Amino acid sequence: MRHKFEEDLRTLQELIIQLAEKTKKAVIKSMDAFRAEDIEKALEVIDEDDRINKLEEEINELIVVIITRQQPVAVDLRRNLTAIKISHDLERVADYAVNIAKSTIRIRDRQENLPLENIEKMHELGIDMLSRAVDAYRSEDLHAAKEIGEIDDQVDDLYGETVKFLMNSIADSPDHVTNLMQMAFICRYLERIADYATNIAENIYYLVKGKHYFLNQ
Repeated sequence: MRHKFEEDLRTLQELIIQLAEKTKKAVIKSMDAFRAEDIEKALEVIDEDDRINKLEEEINELIVVIITRQQPVAVDLRRNLTAIKISHDLERVADYAVNIAKSTIRIRDRQENLPLENIEKMHELGIDMLSRAVDAYRSEDLHAAKEIGEIDDQVDDLYGETVKFLMNSIADSPDHVTNLMQMAFICRYLERIADYATNIAENIYYLVKGKHYFLNQ
């Protein structure tokens, strides 16, 4: 029975890593669509989200089977509870990738002099955080998890600076208010993706230590 339990846990970890990779690709693809103003690619992100949702459901069903059959305690129970939380966080990240795609579709005739460099940097940091989160989860590395929280501070700073610029631009360019608002939304979605990566890091702390730690406060 223990052998089967450990086999199920390995399968669970593999599925979560698979979910993380699909989610990360969705974020990258959504930003590729935004960068190129590619509506077809944005629609692909929206269509592919159903696969991510189904994978999360598969993970949750496996967790129910593990808990029901094995009735784990202590660290084994934490491993399953952490898996539920992480899979949910990853699914939410994928939802924000869809939101970026939808905003990309709504933007028309994007004007010049926008803070695209800041948005690209937020995206770059968010992808780095997601990659680190997967590695930290795989190896249960608390040092790597802590670094994710530190990177989140950089994303927050960029978010504040960029949204302030966009809001100020609305007064100067009232004809572009819809585009500017969609850009601000994209910044918000990228900031939330970073927050969810930080949540994953915090869940790794809970898995290893059995206590909750807040890394971005």
